[in-house]
Amino acid sequence: MEPAADDQAPEIPVGWALVPVLALVGFLSLVLVVLQRLEPGFEGSGHLPLLAAAAVAALVARRFGYDWETLELAIVEAIRMAMPAILILLVIGMLMGTWLAGGIVPALIHWGLMLLSPAWFLPTACAVCSIVSVVSGSSWSTAGTVGLAMIGIGGAMGIDPAMTAGAVVSGAYFGDKLSPMSDTTNLAPAMAGTELFVHIRHQILTTGPAWVLAMIGYTILGATLDPDTEAAATGSIQQTIDAHFHPGWLHLLPPLVVVGLVLRRKPALPVLLLGVVLGGVVAILAEGATVGSTLDAAMNGYQSTTGDPAVDDLLSRGGMTSMGSTIFLVLCAMSFGGIMEGTGMLRSIAARLLRLAKTTGSLIATTVLTAVGINVVAGDQYISIVVPGRMFAPAFRERGLHAKNLSRALEDGGTITSALIPWNTCGAFMAATLMVPTGAYFAYAFLNLLNPLISILYGVMGWTIAPLEEGADQGSAHAP
Repeated sequence: MEPAADDQAPEIPVGWALVPVLALVGFLSLVLVVLQRLEPGFEGSGHLPLLAAAAVAALVARRFGYDWETLELAIVEAIRMAMPAILILLVIGMLMGTWLAGGIVPALIHWGLMLLSPAWFLPTACAVCSIVSVVSGSSWSTAGTVGLAMIGIGGAMGIDPAMTAGAVVSGAYFGDKLSPMSDTTNLAPAMAGTELFVHIRHQILTTGPAWVLAMIGYTILGATLDPDTEAAATGSIQQTIDAHFHPGWLHLLPPLVVVGLVLRRKPALPVLLLGVVLGGVVAILAEGATVGSTLDAAMNGYQSTTGDPAVDDLLSRGGMTSMGSTIFLVLCAMSFGGIMEGTGMLRSIAARLLRLAKTTGSLIATTVLTAVGINVVAGDQYISIVVPGRMFAPAFRERGLHAKNLSRALEDGGTITSALIPWNTCGAFMAATLMVPTGAYFAYAFLNLLNPLISILYGVMGWTIAPLEEGADQGSAHAP
């Protein structure tokens, strides 16, 4: 078959479009389930399954006339979209290294243990991250600053890191969905054809109850912790940190500067780089580190030598090189997702799913689940909003439904679940930044799990589903 011209790209039937998806499921099952059971020492990852599925997708695309140059451009474009995430991952690794070498993270852990009790730590972590993410509009900046400190404090308290990471992710994505400064909060109404603040007000109706239920869940989890046992453990850790790092006011400077600039909506990458530099300065001035050892901590991570195994295990981490596996995972995911998006296979699958939506409830459910599915297949939350947004906007108009119903469903399915997929850019970032595997914190990210279910329930029951006739506030925006 002759290569397809750019302006006459062939449509790949949905049956063929599903082949790479099924291949991905099969490869992931083989590596992450079957081989791990057959070989107990084997630790699988999603890297090779994603590359193998990308190869299958490329073969399917070639079957329908796409040449290699077109597929390569699709991969490169997807990776280009992921480059900001990759750069931030590298800087977060450096930040962790210098902040540990500078005694900043140990100081935050020391003070956090003094101020917080284990029983109230999880709901407090979620609430603090919610506030920061709403003000900053960035789940990533929230996780890389406040979230990182919460992981250290929770670990010192003896709280399961998966629980802490789940609370941080829940709080971080509360703001990612509702802040007018969040990129996804602006993207969803643009794709659906409604206005920003109309979209935000409508989202509160599903996200608010999910957040309240999440807070109840974290409060219940906190009540199961043994405060006496945790107090004994934290006391020893506080003494060790105080003896080796001497927490003082200088240790507060870098986090205060970084969080302050984040809240003022300054670009994340230069702000985090400034945090790396300030961490290095504090390491040299307050901890007596040499320039060489500080640079080594930024590159290869910090190795704690307090002599206390619990503290050393808690504080030995970070460095640019620690992000290598996560970045490789993102590149593999973007290779697969780029081919699926660039050849229209995702659109073919979405169009077929749309045919199943016979009622308003099924249309809402289909939209939410399609966004979730694209998060799994394409590995990128932006694609999970753009593709169903483009595909389903006419269907919502034809059914006489306000566009804010679509924009809400896009975020309830796309934005919120992106952090639950290990090979999604968001899931990979959160796992690397919080140092907890996605599969471990998955069950504790209550907001992210509940929000899609509440959205589907509202659709099925007809709750808060606004008709188009109600749409005086739909504004002048138009669906693409």
